[in-house]
Amino acid sequence: MISVDGLTVEFGGTTLFKDISFVINDKDRIALMGKNGAGKSTLLKIIAGVRTTSSGKISAPKDAVIAYLPQHLMTEDNRTVFEEAAQAFSKIFEMEREIEALNLEMSTRTDYESESYYELIGQVSTLSEKFYAIDEINYDAEVEKILLGLGFQREDFTRPTSEFSGGWRMRIELAKILLQKPDLILLDEPTNHMDIESIQWLEEFLINSAKAVILISHDRAFVDNITTRTIEVTMGRIYDYKVNYSLYLTLRQERREQQMKQFEEQRRMIADNQDFIDRFKGTYSKTNQVQSRVKMLEKLTLVEIDEEDNSALRLKFPPSPRSGNYPVVLEGMTKRYDEHLVFANASLTIQRGERVAFVGKNGEGKSTLVKGLMGEIEYDGTLTLGHNTLIGYFAQNQASLLDEEVTVFQTIDDVAKGDIRTKIRDILGAFMFGGDNMTKKVKVLSGGERTRLAMIKLLLEPVNLLILDEPTNHLDMKTKDILKSALMDFDGTLILVSHDRDFLSGLVTKVFEFGNQQVKEHLGDIHSFLQKKKMDNLRELERNLQR
Repeated sequence: MISVDGLTVEFGGTTLFKDISFVINDKDRIALMGKNGAGKSTLLKIIAGVRTTSSGKISAPKDAVIAYLPQHLMTEDNRTVFEEAAQAFSKIFEMEREIEALNLEMSTRTDYESESYYELIGQVSTLSEKFYAIDEINYDAEVEKILLGLGFQREDFTRPTSEFSGGWRMRIELAKILLQKPDLILLDEPTNHMDIESIQWLEEFLINSAKAVILISHDRAFVDNITTRTIEVTMGRIYDYKVNYSLYLTLRQERREQQMKQFEEQRRMIADNQDFIDRFKGTYSKTNQVQSRVKMLEKLTLVEIDEEDNSALRLKFPPSPRSGNYPVVLEGMTKRYDEHLVFANASLTIQRGERVAFVGKNGEGKSTLVKGLMGEIEYDGTLTLGHNTLIGYFAQNQASLLDEEVTVFQTIDDVAKGDIRTKIRDILGAFMFGGDNMTKKVKVLSGGERTRLAMIKLLLEPVNLLILDEPTNHLDMKTKDILKSALMDFDGTLILVSHDRDFLSGLVTKVFEFGNQQVKEHLGDIHSFLQKKKMDNLRELERNLQR
């Protein structure tokens, strides 16, 4: 059991949270929720021991192992993937080397009766007892199993970590954490750079093999499938719900409605008492009553409503100009990078109004095909775009294309047309650009903020073919809901590259699967595709067992 006792964090004259306490039990799988800036990542860092508090403490058993996966990592560049992952066992390897060194020293010494020799025997005995008490592990097999589960290929094991992107380095760090079998795993946005298969594997691992878990994630399906408890951080305090995310939303709405009711009742009570004070403050016979009511109002604790709820905000794309019947016809597309074949002979036809998803493991060519559609890369094959096809494109690097010298507000005001211009402030607020953030220049924004701004800009441009490559990576759940609602109402054609199952659910009716250098078409939504994949994988496993 790990306990959080009376934590308070203050900086710059602001109290992030005050006197919060809760207990983390074995097998707890906790979702940490709250709006951006509420202090979720700070709380994880405090529990992990990488940040200090203004007051309060974290209490844990002496031998408890707490492992933390931050959003931004520093992975060693002078090791291979396998060597870096195996660092999870570095303490055990160090213990083994120490025992070997002590045994070597014993074999070369001859002062068998000396006090120091007896001390040496005691050291070896104590260390060996501790070492052999550790469960016997086939380290190589464990490392291989975890790396394969997280999406690495065997040929990746010997490649230096320096060859991998930030997302893949994050997976190496996650492998090290999972291999430690810690008592508590702390995960901050672990799925941002994972494909669907790796996310599903991580879910299964955390559910079946992890002890206690606390995670921050904007992937609703991931959070709902894993967690059994939700802790909300809001306005400097916490609310602890013993339910998963979906049930928490219901309970949270009930709590907020109750707060609204109490707020209104208190407002009326204050108004009634203030009227009495104003009416009788000069009346001698009412002096005691007036003073009593003044004191009562001075001591009153005001009811607070946790957050302003802007969930009613709905965005709509401008009406789509009519395109031809087949906006995209691709025949025999083959793409290589030097000797590496990404995929061969890929063909697809997308009709006007269709909504399709590109899914598959990272590196199988989803973004490559999109770049081919956009004319950004050369390839073999034939692409035909339909009559009057107007493309709106959100690339993973879309944020880098914004004008850095203009403000957030000006970026959106430049593309907004008609009535939507009156709602620019509401739209920016929904995408977490409220208040002074609207006047910031683009050049001072973080990568995530730029991504959100690029997404708003795309929402306002009249197009009839939308191509979105991982649009949800930096969006919180409420913002994703706003975007999804807008896409549901979009009357054009949609191509989505995404690993977010909840986002894809109900939004697409056809899936193109990328894998084994092929692109396969699957009719049906994302759930029917994943169910079929699960059955295929089970049948493949059965065939392997029968061999």
